[in-house]
Amino acid sequence: MIPGNFLSATTEQVDPNTSGWLAKLNATISLGSGGRNGDGVLAVKSASAGEMQARTYSSYPVVTGTVYSAFADASGATVPERIGIRWLNAAGAEISITWGLTTATASTSWHRISVGGVAPALAARAQVVLSSTPVAAAVISYYENVYFGWPLRFAGNLLSFNAEQYEIDTTGWAAETNCTLSRTAPMVQWPVDWYYSGGEVVTLTVAATGNASALCTERPPVTAGVEYLAYGYLMPPTSAAVTWIELRFYDAGGAQLSATRSTLAAPGTGGYRQIASAIAPAGAATASMAMGITSGTAAQALRADGLVIKVRTATVTGSAPNDNVVAFADSNFEQGIGQWTVPSGVATIARSTPWGGQAVSNSYSLTVTSSTATVSTIRSGKYPVAQLLNWKPNVSLKRIAGGWTAGISMRFYDAADALITTISSVAGALPPDGLWYRFDADMTAPAGAVTGQIDLVLTATTTSSTVQIDDVRLQQVLPSTQVTGSDDTASILLILRGLSTAHLMTIYRVLPDGSRSLVRGRGGLISQSPITADTFSVEDYEAPLGVPVVYRIEYYVAATALLTAWRVTTAVTLDPGDINYCWLKDPARPQLNVRAMVRSAPEWSEPIEQNAMRVRGRANALILSGVRGGREGSLIAWTESDTQREALRLLLSAGSILLWQAAPGMGESDVYVSVAEAAFPRVTDYAPEPWREWTLPLTEQDAPVTGIAGSATWTVQDVLVENTTVLGLVSRYATVLDLALDQRTA
Repeated sequence: MIPGNFLSATTEQVDPNTSGWLAKLNATISLGSGGRNGDGVLAVKSASAGEMQARTYSSYPVVTGTVYSAFADASGATVPERIGIRWLNAAGAEISITWGLTTATASTSWHRISVGGVAPALAARAQVVLSSTPVAAAVISYYENVYFGWPLRFAGNLLSFNAEQYEIDTTGWAAETNCTLSRTAPMVQWPVDWYYSGGEVVTLTVAATGNASALCTERPPVTAGVEYLAYGYLMPPTSAAVTWIELRFYDAGGAQLSATRSTLAAPGTGGYRQIASAIAPAGAATASMAMGITSGTAAQALRADGLVIKVRTATVTGSAPNDNVVAFADSNFEQGIGQWTVPSGVATIARSTPWGGQAVSNSYSLTVTSSTATVSTIRSGKYPVAQLLNWKPNVSLKRIAGGWTAGISMRFYDAADALITTISSVAGALPPDGLWYRFDADMTAPAGAVTGQIDLVLTATTTSSTVQIDDVRLQQVLPSTQVTGSDDTASILLILRGLSTAHLMTIYRVLPDGSRSLVRGRGGLISQSPITADTFSVEDYEAPLGVPVVYRIEYYVAATALLTAWRVTTAVTLDPGDINYCWLKDPARPQLNVRAMVRSAPEWSEPIEQNAMRVRGRANALILSGVRGGREGSLIAWTESDTQREALRLLLSAGSILLWQAAPGMGESDVYVSVAEAAFPRVTDYAPEPWREWTLPLTEQDAPVTGIAGSATWTVQDVLVENTTVLGLVSRYATVLDLALDQRTA
């Protein structure tokens, strides 16, 4: 269903029948096929030469003086079509019909016809009318995807519907220089689910060879210091024509203060959204927009539709507030390279070309080219930041040629524009697969910081290397990755934010020697595991003691399992405390983990099965060996209280594979073990003696693959981090006890 459509689904889609329609004039109707909004289409066949019409079976309530819109997709090999709104009074009698323009040509391709109109005096209801004028009988026009209702507007547009889509009359725009202006209805094709552009467009026709321009007649109020966008869908006369959109600001007296132009690099003669952006200067009171052609030829026509002036939002066509402090021109490169410079290195920068050729956001990106295998820094403008808050610079990069590694740095400045500090991220290599990758980092603005500047440190690893940059962001957010060590539980809490459910995720624990091991989650080892929410947390109880640990998080496209992005956390080190103590942990049930005093470490042996065969006349025996086994030995440990003794008994009771961890100074590496029959006599003959001496026969085992059931530190705060509503808790935990132990059922 088209959003806000007054028509029923059957009338809109002409599925599964034509019950929403009636023949009105010189026509019969039937159900055709081959539609895009459902298979069915309305086939209107002429009874004789002359105009034929079909209308909606029902009429729909309207309010006098209110603007309404209607559109449909049409197809016909013989005659062009038009659409109208038929106004009825309270008694159902026709008052008038507001007609849209007839399309310039006939076409069997689906094309848009549209109309806008103000409900006249005494109008109480309205119908949609479809019309074409064949010159013979049995000529068929086809229609589908029909809409009637309030005008569908681009979110936040400060211009009227008539200035945006030019559907009512010619008052929204006026000729400015060397042109005439008109409403025309070229055969315009839009996607079936694109509802913000019609079939009628504003058309600038060049009067004489030279520059030509048209200006919107409306001047909506603006606020100085606020960033605005102006955009429209330009349809140039040729791909070589130099056409543009311009955003202009005026003071309270109507004097123009500034004009920002964005020139289209057209790949053809279709409709291309071109965007201009600027911050309203001091003294700005109103804004307007212009469009034009540079060095045009007489009679050339520039057409435009979907014309918008709006406050910058999170997306060009959306309404969500913008949280990116990078200026739009510097973030999306729609009108050039913005404030970006190359303060060091041989790289050159330019806006990509043509429109739509290289972009991950909107239609252009920044092309960086290095002629040599050297390092270059690409530097942004300066943007406002708040001190002591976490800021995330992030950027999309795509390798085009050669090889590249990339890193992000933030330069923070004080109120006097003096550099306070520079914070840099870990650099990473861009994969050679030609896909877009997102690079980001978390950085805390230092005390006194008022502005921040992004440096992209790009290293070309071969000559003639090219990389694209797009969608540059600097946002004040909670850290995307957060690691916190807990010495009391010998665990590290990892929190990830800003996740996408379209991805799979792998989490590695990385040690200083570069070795990696998978982190254990609730479902087992986290390896290309589905992401079910935008926030994820896991407690790692298997991180080594006294060793710096970082985590590498990799994201894969769920549909293809291709690596698309990764993050690396800062390092965190768990303090092992007293060297005489060790940990015995159950990887699956960390709430049972126990810390105990070591009396003596195991005297390890590594058993092996061997057969010796002594051959007559040969001095050395022939030895047949199996595979040498893992370590075996007995750990002797002390528990110091009844509580600690019972905790160790509970840990051992299930016979699960355990992880034994000793402090680095003990000279023992972490090892997964099974524990055989354990003895734990008193350390003295005194009956109330609480101390026990445990002899634990250990046999080395492979790491288990089971998931974590519960948490040793599960708190209400953890519940709040991972669950947005109480209903979410109900679906995840079967009982209150399950919630207390963090033992999930979903």
